[in-house]
Amino acid sequence: MVCPFDRAQLLEQRQREQAIAAQLAQSRPSGPSRTHCLDCENPIPEKRQALGAMIRCTPCQSIAERSHRR
Repeated sequence: MVCPFDRAQLLEQRQREQAIAAQLAQSRPSGPSRTHCLDCENPIPEKRQALGAMIRCTPCQSIAERSHRR
């Protein structure tokens, strides 16, 4: 008989792998990043700009993603 904890761990691992695969499958925007945030006009850090196509600072991007999920 399989231990319920082992089954739970396998399920969690499978769900984590599916979530990672879903994120990797999404297309990322490309192009130059803005130097200042679209929403708050604060400067976007250079390391974030280097990712490409960044239009918001991290706090504003988090807010946008949270509101998009609803």
